[in-house]
Amino acid sequence: MDRQLLQRASSLAWMDSLDPHGVQEPKYRRRRLLIDRQHLAKRGFFACAPDDGGDSSGRRSAWRSSVAHARKEMWRVCDVVTVETLVPEDEFVPPARLHRYKCFQEIFPPFLLKKVIAEVISTFLLVFVTCGTAALNKNNPRVVSQLGASVAGGLIVTVMIYAVGHISGAHMNPAVTLAFAVSNHFPWIQLPFYWSAQFSGAMIASFILRELLHPITDLGTTTPSGTPARSLVMEVVVTFSMMFVTSAVATDTKAVGELAGVAVGSAVCITSILAGPISGGSMNPARTLGPAVASSKYDALWVYFVGPVLGTLSGAMSYKFVRMTEKQPPQSLPSMGSSTAPKSPSTSLKLRRQEMAAPASVNL
Repeated sequence: MDRQLLQRASSLAWMDSLDPHGVQEPKYRRRRLLIDRQHLAKRGFFACAPDDGGDSSGRRSAWRSSVAHARKEMWRVCDVVTVETLVPEDEFVPPARLHRYKCFQEIFPPFLLKKVIAEVISTFLLVFVTCGTAALNKNNPRVVSQLGASVAGGLIVTVMIYAVGHISGAHMNPAVTLAFAVSNHFPWIQLPFYWSAQFSGAMIASFILRELLHPITDLGTTTPSGTPARSLVMEVVVTFSMMFVTSAVATDTKAVGELAGVAVGSAVCITSILAGPISGGSMNPARTLGPAVASSKYDALWVYFVGPVLGTLSGAMSYKFVRMTEKQPPQSLPSMGSSTAPKSPSTSLKLRRQEMAAPASVNL
């Protein structure tokens, strides 16, 4: 969310509670409301408008056009926003109703159901493809090789990011969702809903695979090939690599966001090729728990919960530490035969798109 755009829209929204001359009516009192898009569409920004004293000059039209512009900008910037408005003193607003409405909007924000369903579908397809190819590889390596299983896992991640990334962020991983919440890129209140969706999608996919691949009993479960400690270190390292790349393309406006799916999918593919023979290359607690329950195999299950969580948290925090902020713009180092002037940041495809339109928040 662009804070400057939000502040500008908020300042324009105040005009809906002020007269065209900017003088606050004394008969109005202040009230804070939690406004969402549906509330905007049904009732408008505010419940009342001041009387201009019969003046129907062009100032009134300009004032109304500014208010309409503020509504559009508020609508585009965010789904839910808390604004301070003015209501007549004789209008009775039950405090309990406002409190219940605010609590309901905080717990169940707009479009949460659609986001949860998108997470169920994306996690279902992720586990269905990755565990299905892994099960076929373990049963008969001639049908699907280890390289083919790793490539399939990376491709399904890429496809799902482009399919539902604009809806739910395409997390598909409880550890990734937790890391985004810890790094202040995801609301904590939505964490249980996302976790429930991800584990549910993984369970459904695993039990469907058990019926489709019968009599294969090993449904791509991830188990250590050596000691659990070695598999734990491997899971931490490969998950760190995946989360570091994810944080770069999903949270940093200087990165090329259009290639987020390719970058994250490639990271998953490369790390799976390395970690597959050692730990199975899970990087995802939901991807491990689903086939483990369906296959009734729980060997060293804790490794695939502790490892991915430590890897995603360290990866997100590491990128948050090294990323360049607006107060500290990146500078190009001079080299032989090149100009010492820094490169323009507008060379990024994502930044060029933001110059033409309002920024869109990406939750990957």
